[in-house]
Amino acid sequence: MSIETVLSNATVVLEDRLLPNSTVVVRDGVIAEISEGVSSIGEDLGGDYLIPGLVELHTDHLETHYSPRPGVRWNKTAAIQAHDAQIVTSGITTVFDCLRMGSDEDGGFQHGEMREMADAIQAAEKEDRLRAEHLIHLRCEVASENVLQHFEDFREDPHVRLVSLMDHSPGQRQFQTMEQYTLYYKTKRGLTDEQFARFVESRLAASSRYSAKHRDTLADICAARGITVASHDDATLAHVEEAKGHGVKLAEFPTSLDAADASHKAGMSVLMGAPNVVRGGSHSGNIAATDLAERGVLDVLSSDYIPLSLLHAPFVLADRYEHISLPQALSMVTATPARTVSLNDRGRIAVGLRADLVRVRRDYGVPVVRAVWRQGNRVA
Repeated sequence: MSIETVLSNATVVLEDRLLPNSTVVVRDGVIAEISEGVSSIGEDLGGDYLIPGLVELHTDHLETHYSPRPGVRWNKTAAIQAHDAQIVTSGITTVFDCLRMGSDEDGGFQHGEMREMADAIQAAEKEDRLRAEHLIHLRCEVASENVLQHFEDFREDPHVRLVSLMDHSPGQRQFQTMEQYTLYYKTKRGLTDEQFARFVESRLAASSRYSAKHRDTLADICAARGITVASHDDATLAHVEEAKGHGVKLAEFPTSLDAADASHKAGMSVLMGAPNVVRGGSHSGNIAATDLAERGVLDVLSSDYIPLSLLHAPFVLADRYEHISLPQALSMVTATPARTVSLNDRGRIAVGLRADLVRVRRDYGVPVVRAVWRQGNRVA
């Protein structure tokens, strides 16, 4: 028997326009009909927005539940469920959970620990504990000696759909100036001048020894397996050219306008943090996402560390800029991220696509999620 859901009297947000006072019919988890006008049957949404479920490509949020304090590890299943609850009630129906590969400046996780986390996510899905769809984004610290060893645990995992190539060494990319790096690592850690000098020397040596060959190896593996590759913190035109050579489709957090412009021109989706939009600037002192929005080179937003920011930021952009409509802004968190990672069955309200839908009320200020459907099933 076919299962049908009728959602009526909604402001339906299509990829290119708004349809006020309209109706969406869902059958067997798929969008079956979209029509203008109010239906006499079904659920009355009272004029609220009906938008596609948000697609989150980069969130470190799971880590904060799993390791809420230095040295503390929480029960993995409990951490995943708490993370999932916040994700879904923020309107996110597809989430790429970031798992760190390779020990980095923060010490990273032990070898095998992220594999255990991925196994716990997949077990939670099988046990019907989760409401969003969880996929994996491997954040690979290419300057780390053991990044390939960590990555090997995921070589055959079909849940891995995105891999980012990162190098957080001093004097480049995210940390273009030593002032930034000193604040982040020396001041916060309370290192002496001598300790910090040794730390910097060690990180630079590791980057020189490992970064290039690890980038090449990981990019080759991803190309063979059809995994989307992301660059991270590109700062120069040389970085962008390197990314093009590695088949990068997603440019995460470029740190200069030149790098953002060149990445966008090259056909990469330029990603910035939604918290950056909401706050009006970068917490690390790099370029602001709104600078890229003004230039028309901002393509994708990620919630990074605040799940609700992924829904909040598009409304901020649409309010602030006349040349960015609400449908265009919402495409940065729905259609464009879905296309970037080849998830072409979602991210838009269109006949034949998955019925991943979110009811949103926003009279002013922060939007409110009132209901969420994933593949036609109400999950919040």
